[in-house]
Amino acid sequence: MKSLVSITDFNKQEILAVLERAADFEKNIDQPLLRDKVVATLFFEPSTRTRLSFETAIGRLGGHVIGFSDTSNTSITKGETLKDTIMMVANYADLIVMRHPLEGAARYAAEISRVPIINAGDGANQHPTQTLLDLYSIQKTQGTLEGLNIAMVGDLKYGRTVHSLLQAMSLFRTRFTFIAPQELAMPQEYKNLLREKNIPFDEHTDLADNIANADIIYMTRVQRERFLDPMEYEKVKNVYVLHNKMLEKTKPNVKILHPLPRVNEIAPDVDSNPKAYYFTQAGNGVFARMAAICHLLEK
Repeated sequence: MKSLVSITDFNKQEILAVLERAADFEKNIDQPLLRDKVVATLFFEPSTRTRLSFETAIGRLGGHVIGFSDTSNTSITKGETLKDTIMMVANYADLIVMRHPLEGAARYAAEISRVPIINAGDGANQHPTQTLLDLYSIQKTQGTLEGLNIAMVGDLKYGRTVHSLLQAMSLFRTRFTFIAPQELAMPQEYKNLLREKNIPFDEHTDLADNIANADIIYMTRVQRERFLDPMEYEKVKNVYVLHNKMLEKTKPNVKILHPLPRVNEIAPDVDSNPKAYYFTQAGNGVFARMAAICHLLEK
C-alpha cells in the first residue's frame, strides 16, 4: 500500500507517469474507473479549491465521496482523537484524503491507516497534489520540466506549496529565484537540499527587478493563519503586489502561477494578461488529482 504524504513519496518516473495520465484525463475526463470505490475527504481545515477539485475528480471517476469539511459536526468536538478518526473512517473508505493544520498529521495518519492517505495539506509542511497540478501546469505551458528558471515570490517560510514544488523540481535541471522579505525567507533546510544537489538559486527582496529571466513566476499569499503575532503579519502582508506593468520586460513564454486564494499579491489588472495562468492552473487540479488517486489505487 502506498500513500502520498510528501511529493518525495513519488520518484521521478512516478511523477512523470502521473502527469502523462493527467493529460489523458484532460482529453477524456469521464472514465468510471472508481465505480466500485469510496473515497473519504477529511478536511480539518478550511478549503475550497482542493476539496472541490478532489470531489470533482472522484465524481468524474465514478467513485463515491464521504467525509466532512467542518469538524463542528463530527465526533472530534466530543474529543475523538485523530487516530480514532482515521481508524474508524478506514473501515468505510478505500482511500482517505486529509487536510490538517498540524505538520506531520498526514504522515501519522498514513502510518496507522489500512488504506492509502493523500495529504491535502498539513500545516506549513507539504501539499503534494498541489505540486502535481503545478508540475502539470508548468509542463503544459513550457513544453518541458527541464532547464527552467522558477521565481518563487512571497511567503516562502510558511508556504507549503513552494516547499513541495521545490522538492519536485529539484529532480529536474531547475534554477530558482527566491523573492521574499527576510522574515519569510525560504527555510534553511530547503536551501541545504538544493546545495546538496548542486542546484543553483539566488535570493532577493525586490520583486520588479528579479523576474525578467523567469519562465514561471510562482506567487504566494502571506498566510495570516500561520502567524502567532498579528502585528508581524500586518508588517509583511502587502510586501509584494504584482502589477501588469511589471510584466512588460518579462519573457514571452512566462506564466504566472498561484495556488490561490489570492489576497492582494496579484493585482486584478494582471488577470487579462495572457501570461496569467492561475485560474487555468486551478482547473488542472482535477486532472492531476484523478491521476494521483488512480495511481495509488492501481486503477
